[in-house]
Amino acid sequence: MPRIRFDFGTLTLDAELLDTATAQAIAAALPISSSALTWGEEVYFEVPVRAAREKDARAVVTPGEIAYWPDGHVIALGFGRTPISRGNETRLASPCNIFGRAIDDVKALVKVKTGAKVNVTLIG
Repeated sequence: MPRIRFDFGTLTLDAELLDTATAQAIAAALPISSSALTWGEEVYFEVPVRAAREKDARAVVTPGEIAYWPDGHVIALGFGRTPISRGNETRLASPCNIFGRAIDDVKALVKVKTGAKVNVTLIG
């Protein structure tokens, strides 16, 4: 499977792409540069990709799943609770397309601050 790297300057996170239409659209748009935003224990950022919501899209994700939010055209990296989580779940704003899985520990994303630059590249 192809891999991508999220480089936030102070840390990197590698992920493996899944075989989905969204993953193909993201890979085709790389490299991407953006600015990170945070929402609870989620880092997200706008990308120049427009993909439709997939049939298996969902709002509750497992930390480490890499999501694309079709409503806002963003990549969402949930690593814990968000303001709308119930219990200990990781709940994103609305259903997202899961297009990858982190290889590295997503808990490190706690260090990413709003405004941090992020570069997303294909690494193999």
